[in-house]
Amino acid sequence: MRTITLEEHFASPGWLAGPGRDFIERLRNTGALGLRILEQLQDVGDTRIAAMDAAGIDMQVLSLNSPGVEQADVAEQVAIARESNDFLVEVVKKYPKRFAGFAALPIAAPEQAADELDRRVRQQGFKGTLINGHSRGRYLDDQFFWPILERAEALNVPIYLHPTVPPKPVVEVLYGGFAPAVSGMFAAAGWGWHIETGVHVIRMILGGVFDRYPKLQVVIGHLGEAVPFMLPRLNRNLPMQMTKLARPLAAYLRENVYYTFSGFNFPASFSTCCSRSASTGSCSRSTTPTDRWRRRACFWTRFPSPPPTGSASRTATGSGFSTCRRLVIPTLWPCRQCRTRDHSRRFCLLQPSPLQPAADSRKRAQSSYSADTSLLV
Repeated sequence: MRTITLEEHFASPGWLAGPGRDFIERLRNTGALGLRILEQLQDVGDTRIAAMDAAGIDMQVLSLNSPGVEQADVAEQVAIARESNDFLVEVVKKYPKRFAGFAALPIAAPEQAADELDRRVRQQGFKGTLINGHSRGRYLDDQFFWPILERAEALNVPIYLHPTVPPKPVVEVLYGGFAPAVSGMFAAAGWGWHIETGVHVIRMILGGVFDRYPKLQVVIGHLGEAVPFMLPRLNRNLPMQMTKLARPLAAYLRENVYYTFSGFNFPASFSTCCSRSASTGSCSRSTTPTDRWRRRACFWTRFPSPPPTGSASRTATGSGFSTCRRLVIPTLWPCRQCRTRDHSRRFCLLQPSPLQPAADSRKRAQSSYSADTSLLV
């Protein structure tokens, strides 16, 4: 079984000289660790592959490092997205068995972004796109961005929604007032990133994105950005009678959203995400390889795996995400639907897929799974 990881970042020369300048300066100010991370972001060759081998990673789906291009002006977004995607194309050509790509998109120019996604997927085999949160305070529920969402659905490729720092007024009000290092981390990887991304996904649901594009698939990291923990309350306090949506809020989170680890190697959080979400993927992410990659591989192997005929996962393929899935939820009793012990009945592999009607689910389970199916860890 292959191990494929998502949310694995790189830095292109154009990005380093443009939208990434402030990020790079902050890295340099952190001393030796920051300099090492900067070096690793630029390494998309033999050294990275050696670290992948040491961690047992077969393939990485690479994406431009946060904050990406989303906070730049329109012209720079267009230029740097094209430059970084061209750079990534050459990397994948050189190591086609080890790297794949998520496209960077100039989302401030939606029609151009949709065309860029189309070209990269159809002509160069990209697996989808990674979007770094809002663009200067505008979120993907804004119909301004819907040409991108429409094209992603038509191409059957996912949008990986990566965190970014909240808009500046939010940062000042909610996260200011502390030492700069504390406020910076509080607004980003310590808290703000995750809440920002969770709110973004909920805005997309409430804004009718998935009613308009019901086959659109979004991926979020960090075991759901706190959303699975809040799911019962969200579902109760935002009923269909209020939202006027076609489905309960929880249905969108279970049928249109997929979840990755992104370094959240916490068993309790993993259990919460699995118990509240009908389908999960899993991945690891780090800009400081080897040791963290190894730890995340170790974390995954602590969970029991089903037999080869049932060990499928939602994975990046030539046409986007395949329609198979893998859930590993240990229980003390067999599943009543398939009579195995590797998961609870609620998460049976024979449950209907959001991409297929219920009547086809058993046939899909019997035909889609194979021992060679890639596993996202």
